Amino acid sequence: MQELSRNMRKKINCWIITEGIAGTENQCLGVAEALGVEPEVKRIMLRQPWLSLSPYLAIEQPWSFSPRIEEPWPDLLIASGRKSIAASRYIKKKSGGKTFTVQIQDPRISQDNFDLIAVPEHDPTRGENVIVTRAAPNRITDQKLEDAHQQFGTFKGIKKPRVAVLIGGNSKDYTLTSNITKKLILRLQHLDAGLMITASRRTGVENTEMLKAAFEDTEHYIWNGTSENPYFGLLAWADYILVTADSASMLSEACTTGKPVYMIAMDKNRPNKEGRIDKLHQTLKKSGCLRDFEGQLAHWEYARLNDSEMVADEIRKRMGL
Repeated sequence: MQELSRNMRKKINCWIITEGIAGTENQCLGVAEALGVEPEVKRIMLRQPWLSLSPYLAIEQPWSFSPRIEEPWPDLLIASGRKSIAASRYIKKKSGGKTFTVQIQDPRISQDNFDLIAVPEHDPTRGENVIVTRAAPNRITDQKLEDAHQQFGTFKGIKKPRVAVLIGGNSKDYTLTSNITKKLILRLQHLDAGLMITASRRTGVENTEMLKAAFEDTEHYIWNGTSENPYFGLLAWADYILVTADSASMLSEACTTGKPVYMIAMDKNRPNKEGRIDKLHQTLKKSGCLRDFEGQLAHWEYARLNDSEMVADEIRKRMGL
């Protein structure tokens, strides 16, 4: 496999196209890294009217994209996100079908526009050129965790068991209220464990300040938001991982580590409607990766996710690599 990866680096010209959102870009990077290729990452925006009408306005032109997308076309394109769909379709057409196009996440248009589509189990799209993953492809590998373990060696001094607490925030489906944050803080303070906490921009100023007030200047670690992002280091050093319910990416990444993963409940914006993220929760719980966090920790084992490698294997097979 290592020899194949070295050969692929020499032979396969790969582009990744996204609109620059970290979660979708990391899904593409995870697949490229599993393939052993070194991709060129392109972050594009759409000009009007494509910005408003994509992906349904199927008459892409060179000026549809900012920056412009120009030949020579790659051997392999891995793309994700709504704005990337127009670019995938354009490149497939302009390359005369020579570029093998892979769309990560359900594009919600005809499957004929792509050579391969990778969708998570909770999405309904199925077909001959569709591969179904359990969750979202991602960049977590044993090697990346080992590298992060070395890079963030200062976490060794944190009390065991170490608990990574990954906090997202408000989204289309969920809201992180101050009451939820207060309840979480109380539960965390009652754990006989060392905490490694990171929040995001979506966590909100009020919630972030509550977390800082509770855990700064204690034996626990809370990321200050300005130093190097310790995300991979938290996953590497953690014995347990807690993740808020809003983030499909963080839940998928946590469940790829093989470590016990707990979900931190949040308020649903549409309590009576089951969304795609709710179906992901069900899939992860059914597979044994995920449990609800209710203030206690227990150890269990499960078959870790390997979605990036699954997609990479399918690309190898279909491209004859």
